Amino acid sequence: MNAPTPSPGARAFRTSSYSQSEAACVEVADGATGAAVRDTRHRHLGSLAFGAGEWQAFLDTAKTDL
Repeated sequence: MNAPTPSPGARAFRTSSYSQSEAACVEVADGATGAAVRDTRHRHLGSLAFGAGEWQAFLDTAKTDL
């Protein structure tokens, strides 16, 4: 089950500097207890929240699989 979406304005989302203005991408917001991810084209649908451990595991895997 997905964690609840953070309330609007609770987090500052950012887009990767590697993203192109017309490309489909996601935005990430860091928080004290983890991170939230949302679709740039469908922001109105909310975001998925991940705990700090889950988010760190994702980042570690992404870095080693490049």
